[in-house]
Amino acid sequence: MAFISTQNLSKIFGSGPTAVTALDHVNLSVEAGEFVAIMGPSGCGKSTLLHLIGGLDRPSSGKVIIEGTSLTEMNDDRLTELRRRKIGFVFQFFNLIPVLSALENAALPVTLDGVKPAEAQQKGGKWLARFGLSDRFSSRPDQLSGGQQQRVAIARALAAEPSLVLADEPTGNLDTHSGDEIAGLLRDVARKYTRTVIMVTHDPRIAAYADRIVFLKDGKVVDETVLERKIAGNAAVVTHKLQDIGE
Repeated sequence: MAFISTQNLSKIFGSGPTAVTALDHVNLSVEAGEFVAIMGPSGCGKSTLLHLIGGLDRPSSGKVIIEGTSLTEMNDDRLTELRRRKIGFVFQFFNLIPVLSALENAALPVTLDGVKPAEAQQKGGKWLARFGLSDRFSSRPDQLSGGQQQRVAIARALAAEPSLVLADEPTGNLDTHSGDEIAGLLRDVARKYTRTVIMVTHDPRIAAYADRIVFLKDGKVVDETVLERKIAGNAAVVTHKLQDIGE
């Protein structure tokens, strides 16, 4: 059984003649510990798919199944609990709290879940240390580079020890060097720390770090490719695939 699967997943915004089909009967399977990138033209449904998988929105039809449990059959309270404890989210613009330190930001989801602050900070601090930020625990976001802020955001996503990490354009606000570092970090999250990672990106160089790329167009899965473990050359493969689907 796949760790995550979508079954005929569709999402329609609006109704009548102004209705827009963002996703059109998408079937996708992701294995535990796999790093999957989702690519395609602007407006093809990439972020919509990620939001549905993460329970941030509900589909118009079809199902999202995680570890054998259908999200579409959960009430709002159960969905909230699932997102808080089983799924970590990483976004393009970091979304750190400006007045909190790196350690407090990383610990925040665990603290909000009712864990005592000292224990929550221990959990967040463990991930910050793994990501090379042991000496920046007390730094506020405005004292960190963009790449360091995104590392804090990924540590925050992992502090609750989720089995799934969803990243929406996580390198879109970073320079090339920092973007490569974050992509490599997400690859390590999957391979070294055995989390399942699904990432939306428009950048072939960043997608090249994934194990597999799923290509969307007009709300449908139109192609996918499994990448070699060596990063070199993968970006060219991805670029050619995008050209083939009309990116």
